[in-house]
Amino acid sequence: MSKTIEEAVRDKYAAVAASTLSNEHAGVRSVAEAFGYTAEELASLPAQANMGLSCGNPTATANLRPGEVVVDLGCGGGLDVFLAARKVGPTGKAIGIDMTPEMLARARENARRQGLSNVAFHQAKIDDLPLPDGSVDCVISNCVINLAPDKPAVFREIARVLKPGGRLAVSDIALKKPLPAEIGNSLMAYVGCVAGAVPIAEYVADLKNAGFAGVEVVDAGKDLNAYAKVENQSLCCAPAPAAPAPGLAVVAESCCSAESSSSALHNELAELLRKYDVNEYAASVQVYAIKPR
Repeated sequence: MSKTIEEAVRDKYAAVAASTLSNEHAGVRSVAEAFGYTAEELASLPAQANMGLSCGNPTATANLRPGEVVVDLGCGGGLDVFLAARKVGPTGKAIGIDMTPEMLARARENARRQGLSNVAFHQAKIDDLPLPDGSVDCVISNCVINLAPDKPAVFREIARVLKPGGRLAVSDIALKKPLPAEIGNSLMAYVGCVAGAVPIAEYVADLKNAGFAGVEVVDAGKDLNAYAKVENQSLCCAPAPAAPAPGLAVVAESCCSAESSSSALHNELAELLRKYDVNEYAASVQVYAIKPR
């Protein structure tokens, strides 16, 4: 493979950020609603904040309170940051972390449109957060930790920045059983949040090894084929008939790279998803954990 995993992830999500995907697309709204967002929540935000990238709604389960500091890992266009900002109020703060400049530009423009003063965005990788020790009440994330090559490092960083008694409330993709080698070895399946996912038991063990207590990783029972609801658009430029992979945006063809290698990767993912039912191997999970006092 000519690109590293990190480069591939950044390139694909930069293309998503540059696309016209937004809550104005009925299919994009359907994806978000399928994974737990209400129509009222989506209508209250800038349309460009929702790009159909979710696999859950972490703000619905994080029990955010006024005055808290909450951090969203892999914030994308700011969807969960903006919902969190409302819950923590003007005395709290919602911070978005993303490694993709194009995503951050989209998020900051969305924040400007809303006139929010209690949000901030930082460019960084989620295993190296630009935040002080013990400075955060809650960490949320939405279908992003599965993309991190070193997940134990991510959990250690989360534990570092959380205050004693702070909590983790994450929506993610985890495995119910081992992937076929053909999927597990595919770079595009990794970018699509499948090949990088770890078994549920491993997810629990990694969180406990990072020092967390009260760890739960719960199968939310969502249909990962909900991503196919975005009609007349293709999965990051893959042929439209394929069922999209979880967490990877369904992007208009204008986002496609001219590189033949990129096209080959997209075609590879499309072919894999014709052959395998993602729901058989992977699940949308809700993750909960507490940093002991």
